[in-house]
Amino acid sequence: MEEEVSLRVLPMDPADRGTQRVRLGPGLMSSLGLGLGSPVLVALSGGSCLCTAWPRPDLADGFIQIDMKCCSSNLILNKATPTHLSSSPLPPSPCLSRSLTQVSCPKLKGIRITVVVQSVEFRKTTPPSFIHELVKDMLKGTYVHQKHVIDVGDHDTDIKLIVIESLNPESTVTGLVTSKTGVEIMGTRTLRYYRGQLQEQPQVLLGGLEEVSACLREMLRLPLQYPATLGSLGLSCPRGVLLAGPPGVGKTLLVRCLVGEVGASLITVRGPEVVGSRPGESEERLRAVFGRARAAAEEGPCVLFLDELDSLCPRRTGSSAPENRLVAQLLTLMDGMDQSDRFLIVGATNQPDSLDPALRRPGRFDREVVIGGYRCPTAQQRLSILSVLCRAMPVCVSVDWAELAQRTTGYVGADLSALCREAAMLAIRHNTQGSGEQTITMEHFLSALKTVRPSCLRGSLGRTDLPAVSWEQIGGLEEVKVKTTT
Repeated sequence: MEEEVSLRVLPMDPADRGTQRVRLGPGLMSSLGLGLGSPVLVALSGGSCLCTAWPRPDLADGFIQIDMKCCSSNLILNKATPTHLSSSPLPPSPCLSRSLTQVSCPKLKGIRITVVVQSVEFRKTTPPSFIHELVKDMLKGTYVHQKHVIDVGDHDTDIKLIVIESLNPESTVTGLVTSKTGVEIMGTRTLRYYRGQLQEQPQVLLGGLEEVSACLREMLRLPLQYPATLGSLGLSCPRGVLLAGPPGVGKTLLVRCLVGEVGASLITVRGPEVVGSRPGESEERLRAVFGRARAAAEEGPCVLFLDELDSLCPRRTGSSAPENRLVAQLLTLMDGMDQSDRFLIVGATNQPDSLDPALRRPGRFDREVVIGGYRCPTAQQRLSILSVLCRAMPVCVSVDWAELAQRTTGYVGADLSALCREAAMLAIRHNTQGSGEQTITMEHFLSALKTVRPSCLRGSLGRTDLPAVSWEQIGGLEEVKVKTTT
């Protein structure tokens, strides 16, 4: 039976910074079969580091020091190492260990990388050939791991990180970069953009919006991730997408989720936020918004989201109202976009017919995505939404989801969310009265239906599907029933 030994993690020796060394006691190196400079993968909380094994200067066992030059991308944001690691020093094979694993690193024929630089100015003013030679010199003699990140900040250049995208040969995930290794740069990103992409996006499930999600995802992915492909086909990138649907159906949430999914940054502006009190202030704010989007697009793909677009660009009238000038300014800014402006505009509205017609043409809002054709969620979509909303709630197994979906005709996503919240509150109040286990039952949902009413039935926008009604549910009218069936 293997004896587990705890290794205390000490701060890295400043002399080892950038050397990719992990300092171990000679006894542990011998028990793991590690020679001087042997590549070893160190497993940490949330990721791993690829290092080379070196003995500690004091030859003391029970301690470890790690240079995190080559580590997982999720360790870039926080390089705090744990205080202790565990290892099994007496395994039958030298490759077996819990936190330390010896790996094979053959010489690589080629690698594909993404370069992360400090500023946009460096990327725009530095020749690509110079960046290529600089990066190749930085990587020479480095052990690399697929999908890991190489920290080259100690080289005193504007190149801060190198992301290892893939290795050649493809059969290996680790290897050694030599002077004969071919280096292909797949892209260049700024440090701020890359760190923003590493931030964990909350996983939000969108029940009942699968078809709309797939359609909008394709519209965002093509112009943002493959603009060169569209250009090679002689096609211009779409500039805008208009998203329309009833209030509370999930338009804003859908855009936020999909933008993070395609790897773009998001700039959100709500229509009333742009409108100012003094003459010309609204147009000035709108120009500043486009300036922010253009600056963000220089660092990577960007989406400018104009929420409540109907309040920003209503249908123009004959008078010289301030709204007319704001609509004209938006049209001018959209017409002034060229292929170098690598950002896409997404507008959301629940009143598309109130928008100025000049916006709804190719070259401005090229495509329109309508959620359900202005129809409130169907029974099947409501069932999907309810399953997503209640997946983490302590719901009783006796709840009839199909019946609940049928009873919620006219309810949109926001209404169903309020319904589940009210049912949970009723369960909490019921539990405080000493009823025992806190679970949400069908009675709680039925009671909540009396409080939460469908918002789409309050206005004119948003048609609803009517539940099937049988003749047995209609009292009287026998003669009319006979005439209708015959």
